[in-house]
Amino acid sequence: QVQLVESGGGLVQPGGSLRLSCAASGNTFSVIAMGWYRQAPGKQRELVARIVTGGGTIYSDSVRGRFTISRDSAKTTVFLQMNSLKPEDTAVYFCNAQRPRMGVPIDYWGQGTQVTVSS
Repeated sequence: QVQLVESGGGLVQPGGSLRLSCAASGNTFSVIAMGWYRQAPGKQRELVARIVTGGGTIYSDSVRGRFTISRDSAKTTVFLQMNSLKPEDTAVYFCNAQRPRMGVPIDYWGQGTQVTVSS
């Protein structure tokens, strides 16, 4: 099992910045990727950014150039630096970790943190 705890959400004005953190614990030694997803009211959960074991990153088109995903040296905490925030970035942001079990990647999720971009 992998436990994920997010922090850093809140209310910010358009154009502002926030930094989300996600701390992983438990069986983190075999985690192959960590990332951030978000879900706005009435919409499906969508990928925001992802970082894999080797350090490669993936961003959604809507956040590329504004958001940056990174991790600590122990690879157990991931960060999402969000700049130039827009009202459409408002959503619950979920931390995700993938860990293979018998060759099948299993998803683990945090409880989510609310990000609201509004004036």
